[in-house]
Amino acid sequence: MVSSSVANGSSAVDPDSSLADRARGPSPRVKFCGLVDPADVDAAVALGADALGFVLWPGSPRAVSMEAAGQLRRRVPSSVLAVGLFVNASAGEVAAAIEHIGLDVAQFHGDETPEDCEHSSIPWWRAVSMREAADLPRALARFPRAQALVLDAFCEQYGGSGKTFNWQWLLDEPVESGAGSPLRVLSGGLNPANVRHAIELVRPDWVDVSTGIQVDGVPRRKSLARMEEFMAEVRAAQCAVLSAPKPRSANT
Repeated sequence: MVSSSVANGSSAVDPDSSLADRARGPSPRVKFCGLVDPADVDAAVALGADALGFVLWPGSPRAVSMEAAGQLRRRVPSSVLAVGLFVNASAGEVAAAIEHIGLDVAQFHGDETPEDCEHSSIPWWRAVSMREAADLPRALARFPRAQALVLDAFCEQYGGSGKTFNWQWLLDEPVESGAGSPLRVLSGGLNPANVRHAIELVRPDWVDVSTGIQVDGVPRRKSLARMEEFMAEVRAAQCAVLSAPKPRSANT
């Protein structure tokens, strides 16, 4: 699948660049988000996470400074994407973070318009708050140049909800997919107990987890046991998906 953000030349990213290609691979790929502690970064890399997310919005309990994110980034091999999460940051702030940290992807979680997102010099992902099935096609129409759409449950505050939404919506609402369409990142409320079912049902390009792998009551630390279990469930789901037909919409 070719990213619309790249294929349409919306930024300075070369259509053949490795940054664009590295968002693709065997589905689904895994993003661990909200990483703060160096030991958690090392564990995530060792377990085979495909991307790590660093929250650069001060309002989050998992926020890190540019300086801290830069130090964490240096622990991450080039084969793993470094994703910076922004909420209503200025174009200058985003550009500074990209350069200082060495980000591969910018992920926007605020009120950013398509024009705001397209100022990014690297591939960008756009969070979508899911209230109903029609939210996905609306987001695809509004953000066609996004490399990916991060599908999360609706919540009043910025950032992730930590809750699931009705995954059946992604089957009930017909949308185009394939070359030129943003990748689908399933987020919100995923954990080791439900990620296998989510993958088998939705068949996303990526799964994104934060709260579901953290230590209980400690949002700035991840649980090694939960990270291990999450990755094991994803691998099991990948095997199951290869041998099973795609689920049908409840309306068919």
